[in-house]
Amino acid sequence: MSDKQKALDLAVSHIEKAFGKGSIMRLGDTAAQLNLEVISTGNLALDVALGVGGIPRGRVVEIYGPEASGKTTIALHVVAEAQRSGGMAAFVDAEHALDPTYARNLGVDVDNLYVSQPDSGEQALEITETLVRSGALDVVVIDSVAALVPRAELEGEMGDTHVGLQARLMSQALRKLTGIVSKSKTTVIFINQIREKVGIMFGNPEVTTGGRALKFYSSIRLEIRKIDLIKQGTDVLGNRTRIKVVKN
Repeated sequence: MSDKQKALDLAVSHIEKAFGKGSIMRLGDTAAQLNLEVISTGNLALDVALGVGGIPRGRVVEIYGPEASGKTTIALHVVAEAQRSGGMAAFVDAEHALDPTYARNLGVDVDNLYVSQPDSGEQALEITETLVRSGALDVVVIDSVAALVPRAELEGEMGDTHVGLQARLMSQALRKLTGIVSKSKTTVIFINQIREKVGIMFGNPEVTTGGRALKFYSSIRLEIRKIDLIKQGTDVLGNRTRIKVVKN
């Protein structure tokens, strides 16, 4: 054994002694094979487009788009697929707008779905962190980032300016969440909305809420847009949507 290998083995043993077994590993070792587990989206074409057969476990996912484009529908399909595989899921309903009947029609087992309707952004993210740390859940959905209003803004007066509060809240939360999400193998899905920047003359004026942190920490970003109505005569039966895999 070379001196370099001996030095490396000694360093690895020190790291494992300080931080625990598995804190560093060689990918070639049989015990360290990292098999990526996925949860189906319930849509074969989307699963194929994602490249790995679905939404990966232990990752942060962002689903964004205009209002009524089908963002929550996609998230609920993922929840339903996780439950069909014997998993458990939670829905952090920051918008206070979850329709249990609609969720049931999509295949969600609403009797075994854990739902929280938090009062503030801090409370929503603390609940999410606690649920993820439990390691018992397969999917946690946060609906939506725009509704994660910081406590300071809720307690302030109408008209008060709170520049950057939500972005700082999201940045801090995602720094804490990313590591524990990976260890617990829980998929965390953030549903997000689109806003338009004022005064943009060139380029795309659309931007997602909550700052830049979610773009950075998300392993997958899906953009959903309604492109047409499905009609039978004059009756509207549903929507045709286009899903763009922005990041995977």
